[in-house]
Order: sequence, then structure tokens, then C-alpha cells
Amino acid sequence: MNITDLLLGKDSSDAVGALARQFGVTEAQARDAVAAMAPSLSRGMQHHTKQVSGIDDLMNALKKGNHSRYIDDPGVLGLEETTKDGNSILGHILGSKEVSRNVATHASQKTGIGASLLKKMLPVVATMVMGTLGKSILGGGSAAPAQRQSTGILGTLLDSDKDGSIIDDVLGMAFKAAFRSSITKTCTSRTGKTVRLFYA
Repeated sequence: MNITDLLLGKDSSDAVGALARQFGVTEAQARDAVAAMAPSLSRGMQHHTKQVSGIDDLMNALKKGNHSRYIDDPGVLGLEETTKDGNSILGHILGSKEVSRNVATHASQKTGIGASLLKKMLPVVATMVMGTLGKSILGGGSAAPAQRQSTGILGTLLDSDKDGSIIDDVLGMAFKAAFRSSITKTCTSRTGKTVRLFYA
């Protein structure tokens, strides 16, 4: 089961319902939006976890961020600080506003929901993705499983699409450029400089 399956499962149904109410769409439309956007976010995370220390950075973010609250307490999805956190997550995953627009445009084509509305929903969906990862790996706590086990769980959860080439096209050249830049920063950090590559 991957991250998209979990987001659309019964344990996340309250969060999806809250998303629908927040943006004035039906619950079916909210589910369609999540299904259309979550694979791109998962794909972005997959790329980052292939970097040096990428798994460690993601695990540290999950342990420190208390992201599971976005699933356990869906009422917080409507808060301004949630959108702010979501935009920070998107910045780390996707690298630029251009890539976020690509994701929203692709999702609009798949769902029929306006791209401008999906662009507003995207940060909230990003927090839901992180919340689901946190609950799945940490059980809502802060104690992570062993490194090998964590890597295996992450690999399964982030394998969210069977058409990776299409998702890569959606992420586009801007994402690839950001990814190459982050690799350069990773190499620089190994010379002794401290560079934060993933979530704050």
C-alpha cells in the first residue's frame, strides 16, 4: 500500500472531508484532488531520499515536525500555519513555484477542478502526505524504527505511481534543475559546510 492509498483510506477520511469543506468542493472532488496530486509529491520525495543523507533528513523531519496531527486532528488543516508549513514542505520537495503550478495543472486536467483552486489545495495536501508518512513510520510518536526498516517502509509508501515517466514529465525541467542543485549542495556539505537540504 502506498501513500496515496493510505490518504484515500478510512483512517484519513476525516482529513479528506475537512479538505473538502475548507475549499468548498465535494468529498469526491477532494478525493480526486488528493489522488491526482499525491503521486507527484511522493515522486519528489523519492528523488530527495536518493541523495546523500536524504533518508536521515526525512526521518528527522518526521520526528520533529509532529506532522501526524494533520491526520489525527483534521481541524488544523484550515489554519494559516498549516498552509505555511505546507508551502515549506513543497519548497523542499518540488523546489520551485513553477513545479507546483505544473502539478496543479496536471491535476486539473485529470479531475476537472480548476488549477487555481488546486494550487491553493496543494500545500494542505502536502501536510497530509507528511502526516500519513509520520503515522505509518512512527505510529504518531517520535521513535523511529531501525534504519533498514525505515528505508523499506519509505520505499513502499513512496512508490505511489506506476507511470513514473509521466510524473517526471509533470515535475518538469524546473524540478530536475532544483534536484541537481541540491545534489551540488550535498557535495559541498561534505567538505565541512552545514547545508540544510530537506525539511526544517
